[in-house]
Amino acid sequence: MNSADLSKILEEHKVWITSMHESGSRADLCGANLCGANLRGANLRDADLRGANLCGADLCDADLPDLTFVILGEKYFISITNGEYVRAGCQNHTVEEWRKYSKHEIAEMDGRKALKFYPRLLSIIDFYLGAGEWPDWVKNDGEE
Repeated sequence: MNSADLSKILEEHKVWITSMHESGSRADLCGANLCGANLRGANLRDADLRGANLCGADLCDADLPDLTFVILGEKYFISITNGEYVRAGCQNHTVEEWRKYSKHEIAEMDGRKALKFYPRLLSIIDFYLGAGEWPDWVKNDGEE
């Protein structure tokens, strides 16, 4: 998404927020590539960021939707948007999908590196969104 389009969407969203949803329009950035975007100080409250790529975006002082997090310092860039989608590296899936993947499906994503990281990713999801189910193969691998 180019910066002019993004600016227009953010301006309409600002009007929507300040008018108590009477005018303007809610920012629909679902699946948008916002990699490296300048979102410094942007009011993204109630914006739809599900599946958006926020890798490298400047979110300093941005007002993000509930249950939206950018997690740094891991082997992969991780973002959680609207409590529904989790991006780890270039993989973007719903929380439910992440919790159900088979060992083979995870290996296809990035080989042994992904297999090794997957339990950590599930722990991160549990921490930010609440504990959930883990695939049996992860539990069984941890017991060996």
